[in-house]
Amino acid sequence: MKKFWAILFSGLLAWNATAEAAVDATKAKNFVKNLTQEGIEQLINSNVSETEKKARFTKLFNEDLDLDFIGKFVLGRYWRTATPTQRQDFIDVYRKLNIQTWSARFDEFKGKHFEFLGTETSKSADQIFVNTQVPMPEGAPASVKWRVKDTNGKMRVVDIIIENVSLAQTARSEYTGYIQKSPKGIDGLIADLKAKLK
Repeated sequence: MKKFWAILFSGLLAWNATAEAAVDATKAKNFVKNLTQEGIEQLINSNVSETEKKARFTKLFNEDLDLDFIGKFVLGRYWRTATPTQRQDFIDVYRKLNIQTWSARFDEFKGKHFEFLGTETSKSADQIFVNTQVPMPEGAPASVKWRVKDTNGKMRVVDIIIENVSLAQTARSEYTGYIQKSPKGIDGLIADLKAKLK
């Protein structure tokens, strides 16, 4: 009898975990759909000035991307040794550089639409991947994968992977490598990123 209840209880736990994962996947997918359709697609296909476009992308990125979380990740072990001022300066310039970079990158998808291919689980319990692709005039569709993090019910993107190239992983490799080689360390990286903004 005990064995029966143990099996039943474990089955209920497995069912509940699956149900919760399904809810998370649906919520994440709807979040990315809204981000791509009402945000990115609408913006890149609109006839607005570059100033207005940048302002809208700034709002979009600040609301839907967790650039503070991403910034901490890309600095890796150097985040722990950075001063509060260095952390703030880095996050500020990293945010501006991402808005500038990705507003230009997404221009490649002008006149096109994101197609949804389902979701994938992540090693992190509070994160999930939403898979999309963008049909291109020539060749295979462009693959765009979104890593979405659920923080107390708030969905935000913590990585964008285009054609298997991760925004976060690439930045982490580049930035930690720069800090290792720079005599000025984190301050040298911040100065370099500010120069790139200009």
